[in-house]
Parts: sequence; C-alpha cells; structure tokens
Amino acid sequence: MAVYDFATLPIPAPFKRSLATLFAARCGPSGTWASVKTSDSAWWAVRPFALFLGAYGGVPQDVDEMTVALWSAWRLTLAPRPFDYTKYATVAGLLRQDLRLSPAVREAMGKRFAWSTSGEPAYLPDEFRAVRLAARRTFRSALLRIRENSARLDAWRLSPVGADHLERLMGEALEVLARTGDVPQLPLKNGAMRLTYRYRAALGGTGSAHTWKRLFLSRQETGALAVLLAAEFGLNATTISELPVPTVVPGSGEGADRIYRLALEKRRRGVRGRFESRNVADTGADSAGRLLSEALEATVHARRVVSVLEPGIDRLLTWHETTPHEGRDHPGAVRVGPFGFGADERGAKDWARSVGLHGSPMRRIRKTVNVLYRREPGQNSQDTHDSVYVLPEPQVRQAAVPVIAEGAMDAWRAARRTVFQARLTAQPGGELQTATAGCADYENSPFTPAGHSCAASFLLCTACPNARVTPAHHPRLAHLHRALENLHSVVDPAVWDADWAEAHTRLADLRSRLGTAVWDAALSDVTTQDRATIDQLLNGEYDL
Repeated sequence: MAVYDFATLPIPAPFKRSLATLFAARCGPSGTWASVKTSDSAWWAVRPFALFLGAYGGVPQDVDEMTVALWSAWRLTLAPRPFDYTKYATVAGLLRQDLRLSPAVREAMGKRFAWSTSGEPAYLPDEFRAVRLAARRTFRSALLRIRENSARLDAWRLSPVGADHLERLMGEALEVLARTGDVPQLPLKNGAMRLTYRYRAALGGTGSAHTWKRLFLSRQETGALAVLLAAEFGLNATTISELPVPTVVPGSGEGADRIYRLALEKRRRGVRGRFESRNVADTGADSAGRLLSEALEATVHARRVVSVLEPGIDRLLTWHETTPHEGRDHPGAVRVGPFGFGADERGAKDWARSVGLHGSPMRRIRKTVNVLYRREPGQNSQDTHDSVYVLPEPQVRQAAVPVIAEGAMDAWRAARRTVFQARLTAQPGGELQTATAGCADYENSPFTPAGHSCAASFLLCTACPNARVTPAHHPRLAHLHRALENLHSVVDPAVWDADWAEAHTRLADLRSRLGTAVWDAALSDVTTQDRATIDQLLNGEYDL
C-alpha cells in the first residue's frame, strides 16, 4: 500500500483534484497500473511537473487551461534521455485522459521526444561468446555438482542400510538437507548453529561447498543461469527473476521430445501485452529447451523445500545463501528461510565480478540478443524497440549504411502514408467539409497537380497537411476506424493491404494522439448521419 499526498503539490486546488482523480483511475481495478512500483514511478513524474507549474508564471487553474506554450516550456526542462522521457510520457498519458484538455495541447504532446543515443552498446560477437561461455562454465559446474549429489541421495534412499558407514552418513545428511534446506545442525550456547560433528568426515568439511551447495545453487551461480536465460530468450532481469516454473505441454513426450510452456510477464506494460507465453522445445544439447530442463534440474531441491516452508511461491530461480538475512541490504527482497529468488542486476553483477567481467551483463546481453540476433522486440513495442534499442546501436548503424542510401526515400514515403498528417484544431476556420475532415486548400493537394481540384480519395484526407480535424470530426473518424477494423476481418488480406491498411493505421495514430478517453467519448457521440456518410464512403458512393 502507498499514499500519495496531492495536497502538498504547489498548484491550484482544482488542478490538484484533477491530477489526483486521473492518478487514482490508473491505480484502480480498471486502471493500467498493477503494482505499487509503477504508481511510485508515476508519482515521481507527476511531482516534478507540478513543481514546474508552481514556479511558472501564470500557472493554470486546471487542466483545461493548459497551453501549448506551457507544455513546451516544461518539455524543454527535460534532458534528452530515457529517464526524462518516462516522466514526459507518464504526465502526457495522465493528462490525455481528461476530456477538457485542448486539441492543440494534445497535438503538442504527440510530438516525438528524442533522447540521447548514448548508453551501453551491444556486445561484439567475440564478447558475446565469451560472456556466454563464462556463464555456461559457472552453471555447468554447479549443475554437475547437484546432479552428482542427487544421485547419491537417490541411491541412499533405495538402500539406506546397505551403504558403508560414510556413505550412509552422507545419505542421511543429504536427506535432511533436501527436506529442510540445511544439513543436520546442533545449537550452540550463543544461539548459533553448527554442523553435527558425526557428519563432518562424511561431508568433508563445514563450508558451503561441503554442505548446502551439494543440492542448491548459490546466488552467483543463479546469476550465471540468468545470464544464459537472457542470452537465449532476450528477456530483462526482472522478467527472468519472476519466471514461474515452466509447465510441460501435455503429450509432448519426455527428454528430447519435451516442450515447455514459459509464462512471461512485463510489469511495466499495461493490460494489453503484459502477459505472454512461449512454447520452448528441448531438442537436444544447446537448445533453449535443454537450458530450461537443466534449470529445473538444478533448482528442484530448493523449490521443493520452499513449497513446504511457504506454499504458493512459484519461482524457477531459487537459490540458497549461507546466512538468512531477512531482507538485510536487499529492500523489498523476498526470502524464505535460507532461500532467495530471482537474479537481479546486482546478482548478475556479483557473478560477473567473480569471473573478471566488468559491471552487470544483463542489459547488454538483452540488447545484443534482441537487436543483433532475434531482431525483434523482446516484450517491448516495436516503436520502443526501434528507437531505444536498434537505432542507437553502433553495430546496427554500421551495418545499415549501404542499406540506408538505397531505401531512405522509400522508407520516408511509407512512413508518411501511415502517419496522421492532418492538423488538429479546436474550431473550424471556413474550410470545405469533406467526408472525413475540413480542407483548407483543395486546389494545392499533394496528391494532384497544383491548380487542380483534389481528386484523391477522402480516405487520404488524414494523410494530407491541408486537412483540418476539429472535435466535430472525431465521432465520424472514430466510427470510420471501427468500420475498417470490422472490414479487416472479412476481406482478403491482400485487398486489405492494398486498399485499407494505410487509412486504418493513420486513424490508429490519431487515436493515440487524442487519447483513449477522447476516442471513447467520440464513439459514444456518433450520429446517424455519421454512420450513413461512412457507409457511403466505404461503398464508393459518397460525393460532395
């Protein structure tokens, strides 16, 4: 639970109430913020915005008094970096939900926020192979250790009496370790615990390598496993840390024929696109499914103990530590007895330091995989993937030089065809009204020779800089967008791509600029005349 005191913000009371209402709607059951961490991040975006307004001359009384100049002034105070873009996008997303926000400010919010291209580059091919090899060595060593001691435990369970004295003591110690998470111990007078003396010779010592590491991964070894998962799937540290135990697809067979279902969650995304599942096959050595099989094998004992100590926890990456710290130096960390979960940036960094690498490799691994190998978004939108990961990457830019020269003009034309080009205005200015917008200059259209009346389809009005869209046009355009979506499900894909796809994409761009609240309100205001006009337009029967 968290408390956010909007009364402390240095802005007029009506503006405070509006911000608090918009903020509460995002936090509510139907909102898109599903964790305190997300709302905390949003609060630290809203608060600097309010402080700026309070120090700015002529502070608006409420959302409806926001101006383009004021919004642009705040934008100029933000540094061109991802952190400030997050603040910009968060505040813009909140204010867009208020129907009173003017179209001009909405259009200003839609302008691209460019940030610095500096940041950690992807690994070079040789570096990437070296990191994977180091992680594989660390995890493989731990896996073989756990596999060997698991076999000893299984053999003892089958014949606890027939083993020799040391093997019997080893089996007893491993049984207690597998059941409780610790080898047999006795309490000391000072309250500490020590290994029972009779098991020391069998185990070979009292250190972690001789005791709990026989069946459990350490934190650093789990960091190495997380690096391997990131290198295989292109996931970020949080998603890997929160991975539930993969389930086996029914009927997929055993061993090399087994298929796992991997459930993924990207908490920073909204309801749409937040959850994802992937089927991963174990097709043999070096396959992604084999890595999951080995991860399950290496963590099976730890997960069994945790399921007894704290039923309901479902985490693949479960590891053991020497001394339970109850969250000490790890704020918000979940611990169950001596067991911890996941592998955050700090855990991966500790592993990297242990093998002579600098810093945490998780972000660079993820960028390398998604940008240079998978070449597709890894739980990001395509726009975020392109602007944040692909375009700033030096290896991508170097490889793209010969391609850019050949395809730049085609790409520019394609982008213009799918981006909303009309101007958003608050009131009509005497333009000629068409089926979709107002036309300010129908004799100088970019689609027909200058001096001639525009003969282009009215669907192209949204791609024309001469077009003017006022709030009066919103219902008709929203209805057109919905009609095109319905049409998409019934027409041949080739026909859709040729005739309707670009118009649909431009309207989707308009919807993102106006915001969900304005778009939903427009849909509720669609009139009978709007429906008739759109029907005529789609059937080729509309004429001025």
